[in-house]
Amino acid sequence: MMGARVRVAGETSVVAVTWVTRLVGLGALVSVLVPAGRRTLRGHMAEWLELPQDATTAAAAIVLVTGVLLVLLATGLRRRKRRAWQLAVCAAVLLTVSHLGLRHVFGPGLVSGALLVTLLATRRYFIALPDPVTGKWRALGIFLQLTAAGFLINFTLLSVASRAVLEPLGFVDRVTQSALALVGVTGPAVFRVMWMEDLSAAVGLLFGIAAVLLAAYFLLRSAEPSPALSPEEIARLRVLLDEHGDRDSLGYFALRSDKFAVFSKSGKAALTYRVIAGVAMCSGDPLGDHEAWPGAIEEYLDVCRRHGWIPAVLGCSELGATVWARFDLEVLEIGDEAVVDAKGFGLDGRAMRGVRQAVSRCRRAGYVVQVRRAEEISGPDLAELVALAANWRGTATERGFSMALGRMGDPGSVLVTAHQHGRIRGILQFVPWGAHGLSMDVMRRDRTADNGVNELMITELMLDCPHRDIHHVSLNFAAFRAVMEQGHRIGAGPFARVSARAIRLMSRWVQIESLYRFNAKFQPRWVPRYLVYPGVRDLPRVGIAAFEAEGLGGRPSALLRMLQR
Repeated sequence: MMGARVRVAGETSVVAVTWVTRLVGLGALVSVLVPAGRRTLRGHMAEWLELPQDATTAAAAIVLVTGVLLVLLATGLRRRKRRAWQLAVCAAVLLTVSHLGLRHVFGPGLVSGALLVTLLATRRYFIALPDPVTGKWRALGIFLQLTAAGFLINFTLLSVASRAVLEPLGFVDRVTQSALALVGVTGPAVFRVMWMEDLSAAVGLLFGIAAVLLAAYFLLRSAEPSPALSPEEIARLRVLLDEHGDRDSLGYFALRSDKFAVFSKSGKAALTYRVIAGVAMCSGDPLGDHEAWPGAIEEYLDVCRRHGWIPAVLGCSELGATVWARFDLEVLEIGDEAVVDAKGFGLDGRAMRGVRQAVSRCRRAGYVVQVRRAEEISGPDLAELVALAANWRGTATERGFSMALGRMGDPGSVLVTAHQHGRIRGILQFVPWGAHGLSMDVMRRDRTADNGVNELMITELMLDCPHRDIHHVSLNFAAFRAVMEQGHRIGAGPFARVSARAIRLMSRWVQIESLYRFNAKFQPRWVPRYLVYPGVRDLPRVGIAAFEAEGLGGRPSALLRMLQR
């Protein structure tokens, strides 16, 4: 229903359970690693862990592993994952039983028991489905590989040890000792030197704990399903673009191949998204009739609830942000889109002096520009442009998400090329913005080309727009434009100046200020764009997902390689 706020049942209970689980896990670690009243690290292991003399190291190892697991599970619980709840219940039971071997059973034992009761009482709130995972048995594979490695290393050590360090062991006893070492239990081996006993125990516990923790990570990780729009979905999205594509300059980018689509029940609106780090990231506004947007948003939020994904939107318009805000989501202005109107565009006047000089310089250097529809370019020529664009990209992967299509040559797109003495030196691609607009998608140039080639290509396109019935062209997005302008004004406050300096510092690694200044040369009208997210607590995760989607950073590459296996 339009105007209704989406309230998730049991939100307070879920948050409380998440924090209790995290604190109980940390408390379990403290109870083992920093026992109260411990005065010295010397002495028997049981005394160091405050265990009865007849207890083994296994009880402490179980508490240690279970504590770490509870800390890891807290994130899954916050996302209402059913699997995380099931594992947390098992961990709480295991932790409660393990504390029976601890001296202060009425402290940590009662706390872990209370956690178990709380989890059972809030069972109905944890309904999110598991993330789609490529390689569903990977967690089991990791567990078996590490336990096998720890077992074989210990078995080898026991097999090659001399009589001086270890009393002779039969094959069965070596197998038993190697297996029990994985859980910290004393086996049949009789060691004659302390260092060999410590080495065997350390190897066993290290691989045993690592196997459990890494398997839990792969079981609970924020897996990213492989998205792909079906031909039927693409056809339906194109119908919505044909009918309502004039409203949003970013609408055509909904056809990226790495997205999922969700439609309103009426079929009059749709939106597309990609799952990154547990965030279902949309871009731009929903497609279709804006009166039907709430229906598509409700369907999307329902998908997010079922999977425990964080809903977020990158680069929506003011109208879109207004609609999203009705669903109890936060809105943050993140910058402005530069839109140049074809009517009245020209190089005359003081404001266009910089562009005029750049264009004149390139023309004198022998540059000529071609403006062509993709349909006008032959297959071999288009393949050459694709290869050149990839070669000039400068990064291993394609950047862009909210204002990038990720491919070249779609029907209706316009390609602008700069040539110098028969050699291609620059490429621009613009995708359709309704029937009378274009949105910039690709901007590439040969690194040895003269400065001003991009200005020349944009200028030639704008001058050609009236002949193609193009009324407006969307250029690049300028992040934090308003912040930079306010910080550079005379009389700006200290906060505005510090913010502008921080953005200037960030511009050393990410094009922010330079992109803004380039856009400003063309005297555009600035259209604000917004980020939509659930709340401040989710903003860091949404920010990481946004940076990763745009190809500007995010999670470490080693972690991404593991997630993609």
